[in-house]
Amino acid sequence: MQQQQHRQPELVEGSLPVFVFPTELVFYADEQTSHKQVLTLYNPYEFALKFKVLCTAPNKYIVVDATGAVKPQCCVDIVIRHRDVRACHYGVYDKFRLQVSEQSQRKALGHKEVTATLRPSASHEPPSPRSQDEEQRRLKEQFAVSEFFEQTAASGPTESRPVAGGPSLLTVLLGLVCMAALMLPTLGEQEFTVPVYLHLSINKKLVAAYVLGLLTMVILRT
Repeated sequence: MQQQQHRQPELVEGSLPVFVFPTELVFYADEQTSHKQVLTLYNPYEFALKFKVLCTAPNKYIVVDATGAVKPQCCVDIVIRHRDVRACHYGVYDKFRLQVSEQSQRKALGHKEVTATLRPSASHEPPSPRSQDEEQRRLKEQFAVSEFFEQTAASGPTESRPVAGGPSLLTVLLGLVCMAALMLPTLGEQEFTVPVYLHLSINKKLVAAYVLGLLTMVILRT
């Protein structure tokens, strides 16, 4: 009877943090192996999640699978293939949106956007950090309001798998990422030892602090 009283609190639509790695996909035209990328969606929560992959340019990519489910404290690998490798697409930033919801509900509890771009060659990549113009362009594309479309899924099962080392390892890993984010310089600070693209805005640091607090509660409950 006590277990029935301990129910998952009602979640507000769009308020659930979504954990995806990596947050940027880079395809290289001259490297066939880079035309296939893998996104890993983590579920550190105690309830199962449904996911759906949307894209601003679905005709350029193949996703296996575009919809699926992630068991509690597990993760799934989502394979994305670039199928329209042409010079006219070089430098164009597309976006994927991973939208999650509870299996028993239809409303989206949260989403995470991942940028994707096609470049001519990895050998032409500059060894130094991105130029200021390129970084501003990437940020503009990232935060621009985009129209997302259903992504056609290719055949092939996507099964959730336990995170190596159990949920505690995932929680610690995400906590370290959040702490590292809080230790980075704030955007606008005169810090020359850290590249400009690693300077975070106040909003991003607030999100990191919020997620770190959430993970702390998860650790205390385990």
